[in-house]
Amino acid sequence: MGSAEKTAGLAIVTGASSGIGRELAKIAAFEGYDLIIAADEAAINDVAAELRRNGANVDAIEADLSTEDGVDRLLEAVEASARSVDLLMANAGRGVGKGFLDQDFAEARKVVDTNIVGTIYLVQKVGNLMRSRGEGRILLTGSIAGFMPGSYQAVYNGTKAFINSFSFALREELKDTGITVSCLMPGATETEFFRRADLMDTSVGQAKKDDPAEVARIGFDAMMDGQGDVVSGWKNKLQSAVANVTPASVLAHQHAKMMEPGSGDKR
Repeated sequence: MGSAEKTAGLAIVTGASSGIGRELAKIAAFEGYDLIIAADEAAINDVAAELRRNGANVDAIEADLSTEDGVDRLLEAVEASARSVDLLMANAGRGVGKGFLDQDFAEARKVVDTNIVGTIYLVQKVGNLMRSRGEGRILLTGSIAGFMPGSYQAVYNGTKAFINSFSFALREELKDTGITVSCLMPGATETEFFRRADLMDTSVGQAKKDDPAEVARIGFDAMMDGQGDVVSGWKNKLQSAVANVTPASVLAHQHAKMMEPGSGDKR
């Protein structure tokens, strides 16, 4: 993967086939980083081709990042590059809608395995590579969803609560190592997430959402500045602040009104 020209370093972006991840990859490329991008769909190769046309040096890995084998495929590409990882943007994520008892358990399990298991496995492996050289930046994509009980999206919100918490804990553990850990906590963003999670008939699914390019830029800049966390957008900042002082039972009821199947027809 080497290049004769001096680059800013090597960046990994997961979930880079669309949405926030794709925009993070575009920003990193613009900033001069070589890239290893990964996702569980063939569209990741289209993103790589687009970035290469704009002059970036990119390897694309199509792999199921909910599994250790899939993450290992990405790690093999890192090893083959013979490069140190400067930036890790662990953005891969999934969601699933409807009430928990009505969900296909295999789909619910994949949300947990993608958002939590595959993510922390990758972070541990790459984090140790960073620690061995005393330098690196990690950005985890959490969510303001992690601040509230997610009625009709209970598994997803639970996984994001984990990621939000995990990022703060890991940041503290690594504070003297030269590695920074940042958590991007967006609100509803205009990505493929809502269609894939079968949420298009919900109030949130049909509402106006944030621009993924703006969200990605906020997250990237926070990572480069070494910030611990950033909530993108003033409405999301307000929502997260309110969530911190609102009883969980009230939050769960409010979330149900936004995410209940068919709620989009009641607007």
